[in-house]
Amino acid sequence: MDHNTIAILMFSSLLLMMITGQRVFGAIGFVAVIAALTLWGPGGTDMGFSAVMKLMKWTPLLTLPMFVFMGYVMSESRLAEDLYRMFHVWFGPLPGGLAIGTILLMVLISAMNGLSVAGMAIGATIALPELMRRNYDKLMISGVIQAGSSLGILIPPSVVLVLFALIARQPVSNLWLAGVGPGLLMAVMFILYIMLRTWLNPKLAPRMSQEERASIPRAEKYKLLRAGLLPIFIFAAMMVPFLNGWASLTEASVVGVAATVLVAVLKGRFSKHVFEVATKQTLHITVMFMLIITAALSFGAVFDGLGAGRAIQNFFTSDLGLAPWQILVLMQLSFLFMGMFLDDTAMLVIVAPVFVSLAKALGFDLIWYGVLYTITCQIAYLTPPFGYNLFLMKALAPPEFTLPVIYRSVLPFVLVMVFTLVMIMVFPEIALWLPQTVLGR
Repeated sequence: MDHNTIAILMFSSLLLMMITGQRVFGAIGFVAVIAALTLWGPGGTDMGFSAVMKLMKWTPLLTLPMFVFMGYVMSESRLAEDLYRMFHVWFGPLPGGLAIGTILLMVLISAMNGLSVAGMAIGATIALPELMRRNYDKLMISGVIQAGSSLGILIPPSVVLVLFALIARQPVSNLWLAGVGPGLLMAVMFILYIMLRTWLNPKLAPRMSQEERASIPRAEKYKLLRAGLLPIFIFAAMMVPFLNGWASLTEASVVGVAATVLVAVLKGRFSKHVFEVATKQTLHITVMFMLIITAALSFGAVFDGLGAGRAIQNFFTSDLGLAPWQILVLMQLSFLFMGMFLDDTAMLVIVAPVFVSLAKALGFDLIWYGVLYTITCQIAYLTPPFGYNLFLMKALAPPEFTLPVIYRSVLPFVLVMVFTLVMIMVFPEIALWLPQTVLGR
């Protein structure tokens, strides 16, 4: 059996195990171990071990538990609830105002934890009950929460961009800054869609009543604005030292945790319960990520040892004779397809090393390509039948949010994401202007 056939067999076996419902790390690690032992005997285990040791020596990965902890402290200490109350009061009178406020809440939450799952948890526990109480349409509620939570993997401090930096060997600061413009652009596109949709059909998102608006004192409205300053303080405390070179990435993440805890303490909400829940959830998610990453790196070591990466590159460039842009479009389409079966972390560490080297060989900017990859992950998160956020929504939402409702709700937002992806492919400056301006790249 030639090496290309073995590589295809490995990948197809992996997808088959995913479809049958096996745990992600178990499926990836099982295929990697069996392939390594079959091809190289007992010595094959050294390939995966070496890959894992490289990961353990990569200190920026220490930021992962820090950002997760920040997100859960915000959620459990009700800091996110204060933010949502602010958006509710100030945007409630607008058509679709509470849905717009939900998107803005997700932007601020994304700027403090960098994970889609944290945004989804906050949206489902804080925004969803209030939107239902206001008689918002179920399709609008489901679509807004899922699309808004996906911003967490694009707006810094994105954990996915940190992992991409590991794979592509690019500076995390450049990738984070490159994600700002596209992330804010996508949020604006979501808001424009909500405004247009609710203007055409006001019944989808009823406005706050005149009586309720009059019942809120002006002093309380301005007091609530202070809740919006907290994320700015936390974000600035974390990013300013990092971007100015005063602190490393890991040190900056610790500063972010300290700032979040300080805010919770000053508000009198950092209790023993908050600490226990945040710590347990951080441990759970961090271990899950590490298991997936170590299994996938082992798989990638075997996959690369077969020469599969070079074979794929030769297939696109020599055998098919495709132009660079045609190859880029095919790579993005393949990511969308794989996103139906794999989560973003598994996709990144299995396939991205091959595609990153291919993108570099084709002359594309890897910082720009990292943004394209991340947006494609966002789209894959929401793409039926196996989008990651679809099942998170089903698990967190009330029973009336059935899978058909959840599937239908995301389609308009997926189209908005695809439009944003095309804009960034056509106009790379949207992603590259900020890192070039701030860091002189």
